[in-house]
Order: sequence, then structure tokens, then C-alpha cells
Amino acid sequence: MADNNSLPGGESLQNQIKDQIVTVQILVIIFLCINLLLIVIFFTKECFYTTTRYILFAVTLLSDSFLLFMSNILVIFAQFHITIQVWLCIIISVVVLVYVTVTPVTLTAMTLERYVAICMPLRHGELCSTRNTIHCILIIHCLSSLPCIVILSTFFVSASLSFYKQYQLCSVEVFMFYIWQQHLRSAVYQFQFLIMCIILVFSYVKIMKVAKAASGEDKKSSKKGLRTVALHGFQLLLCLIQLWCPFIEAALFQIDFILFNNVRYGNYIMFFLAPRCLSPLIYGLRDEAFFHTLKNYVSFRLCKRNTI
Repeated sequence: MADNNSLPGGESLQNQIKDQIVTVQILVIIFLCINLLLIVIFFTKECFYTTTRYILFAVTLLSDSFLLFMSNILVIFAQFHITIQVWLCIIISVVVLVYVTVTPVTLTAMTLERYVAICMPLRHGELCSTRNTIHCILIIHCLSSLPCIVILSTFFVSASLSFYKQYQLCSVEVFMFYIWQQHLRSAVYQFQFLIMCIILVFSYVKIMKVAKAASGEDKKSSKKGLRTVALHGFQLLLCLIQLWCPFIEAALFQIDFILFNNVRYGNYIMFFLAPRCLSPLIYGLRDEAFFHTLKNYVSFRLCKRNTI
């Protein structure tokens, strides 16, 4: 990558990059604190850690927290041009590659849970038991590992042993020696998201039919389920757009570095951080039981602090 100081307006560009880094750090710290608070709330009541949708919600919180922390390290490395050995980059990238997919797959599972709860209420207790939820979490992580396995498998058969000890700027692109590897990575992610989108649309249509036919309290519950599924769809859309960002950024890098840097920063905020802050909003604030517990917990802590 070109030296920032050698570019036109290099000093102002460095100041801009520093401002962007500070902004990202503030946002990441805020999101991590919110996630930590919601995870604590999750363990305060038995009804939360024995209910499928709350367990899956906790999985998204943990997944997003891991991802925010690890990806933030990579962002700092990239901005300050800190290189590390490739074998260490592999370890960091495994966590990032797995957990970048865990949240979308978990959102799909949460959508299916809403479908079962609204369209198959008599079987909800049987299908969404705590034991089945644990099995579901294992399946989520197995499915989320597939892109990582594909990417690293093509890397392992292409890289020489000496390459693992080289110092590189850590990113997924380090594992891409050939253009077909990039196309394969894109194809795997696109196929995975296509399946998730089909499941989401199917669930939305089915829940919409139930909502139209329902009345009274059932109609209210069905409409709330529709809004939840729609919000999950918006999250998945943002995650899908994130997959196209590297291709756009690579093209801009060849044209204008300043434009490339601004677009990369905007993409990170809009399509990486934003989807990860929607889960707390959807289930942390919109869910009455969880929000009531959160409100009581925060009020109790504030009162306790004031009396000390």
C-alpha cells in the first residue's frame, strides 16, 4: 500500500485516519459495553437462559462481541501498518471468518423459531426445547465454519511452508493467491446467504398469512413477529452487502487512495458495525420482558450506587 505521507495532502489524510480510528474505538467500546450489559441481564432470570429465542439472542451477543474485538484489532493493525507472521494471522482470521457468519446464521435460526412459535404453536415447546437449542447452536457453528474451511483449505494447498513465517498485513486477502480463490470465497458466501434469504422470505410469508387470519391477541403477536422477521431481513441485507465491499474497495484503491480510505471507513461503519448493533435493539429494547428486566437492573444499580 502506498505511504500516506507520499500522497497529495498526506498529513491531512493521516489526521483524518486518526480521527476515524478514534471514532471506531468509541463505537466499538460502546457496543461492547451494551453487549456485556445485555449478557449479564440474560443470566439474571431463568426464563431467559431456558428459552430458545433468548438463548439464540445471547449467542448473537457473544458472536458480535468476539467479532467486534478481533476485527477492531485488525483495523488498528491495518491503519498503523503493523505486520504479523502469517501463522498468527491464520489464528486471528479463523475467529473472524467463523463469527462473521455466526450472527447471520443465528438470525436465520431465530426467524425459524418465530415461524414455529406463530405458525406451529402446539409444537413450539417440543421443537424449541433447551436440548434442541443446544444442538441448534452446534449446527450454527458448523455451518458458519464452512466458508472458513473453504478459504483456508485453498490457502494451505497453495502456500509454501516458508510463507507462514513471513510478516504480512493481516487480512483475508493474505490467503488469496489466485483470482479463482476470491471467486470461490464469494460464491460460498453468496450461496449461504441465498439459502438464508429463502428461509427468511418463506417464514415471513407464512407468518403474514397467520397474521391476516388471526384476531385479537394472536393478531398482535403475529404482527410483532412479522416486524421482528423484517428487521432480521434488514440485518441480513447489511451483512450481504458487506460481502461486496472488498470488491468495490479494491477497484477504488486503483483510482484514488483518499476515496478508497473514506469508502472503506464508511463500509466498516455501515455494513460491519451497524448490523451488530441491531440485535440489542431488536431483542434488548423491543422485547417487553427483557427490557423490563434491563430497566429494573439499571435502576437498582443506580439506586445502590447513590446510597453508598
